[in-house]
Parts: sequence; structure tokens; C-alpha cells
Amino acid sequence: LRGMGRVWWCQCGLLNLWSGEIASMHNSQHLLDPYTFTHILHGIALYALLWALLRKRTSRSFRFVLAIGIESLWEIIENTSIVIERYRETTISLGYYGDSIFNSIADIAACALGFGLAIWLPVWGSIALFFGVEVFLLWWIRDSLLLNILMLLWPLESVRNWQSK
Repeated sequence: LRGMGRVWWCQCGLLNLWSGEIASMHNSQHLLDPYTFTHILHGIALYALLWALLRKRTSRSFRFVLAIGIESLWEIIENTSIVIERYRETTISLGYYGDSIFNSIADIAACALGFGLAIWLPVWGSIALFFGVEVFLLWWIRDSLLLNILMLLWPLESVRNWQSK
């Protein structure tokens, strides 16, 4: 990420651990933000996917390392100019210009937390947590993991208008 020009922390000079305003220059620049919750969901989803694909052939610890590798790769891809521009064109992230390195590290840690929660929770608990976080984020910031995926792959003007209100 540093080689891609990402900054370690927000260029504003503030060392905030939390930035709750998604429509600001601080989004994804400090350690944690509302999108941290979507990275917890990444961990739950990766646990389910890797369990379904590899459970009979690999250990849980190997699947964990693989999940962290996938999440780390996503953090690199997410911070390419192509993806940043796509976010800016199709989602409510008009002012998004990539993650700080510490924010990316926190996102990877959030994924690890989600993976751990999926290990610990019963299946119904993981499903309930996943959809509970989705609904909470839709209420709070008018965005969520599933809505973000939809808007990146198949942008809907009606959704973008709703998000902008």
C-alpha cells in the first residue's frame, strides 16, 4: 500500500481512532470507521465460503490464514485507482480517495474478528449477526456490504438517490 502512494494515517494530521462521518475527508483515513463493520462481515462470509469449499481438505487455521490473505489482497485491490474511481462513480463515496495504511490494517483485523466470531457462533448466530449488521448499517449510514457490492457491480440510480438523502 505504501508503494501505491497510500499514507500511513490521515493527511489532516489528527490521530483519531474513530471517524464516524462517511461523507468526509476522514472516511477510511483513521483507524476505525463505519465500514469497519463490513470487514467483520467479510470475515464471516469468508469463513462460510472457505468452510464450504475446503473443510474436508484443510484445517481451520489454514482457512484462517487463507481468509486473511484474501482480505489483504482485497485491501490492495480496493486501493487501486480503478476501484477508487469506481467507488466514486457508482456509490455514495463521492469523496473517497482510498484507505490509509492503518485503516487497511484495521480492516484486516476486523476480518479476522469476523472469522473468529463465525468459529465461535452457531451457524444461525453468524447468519443473524451478518444480517443484523447489514440492517443496522442501512439504517445508520444508508450503506452496507451487500449494498456496496450491488452498487459496484450493478449501480442503481434509485439506490444512489436514496443513499444521498
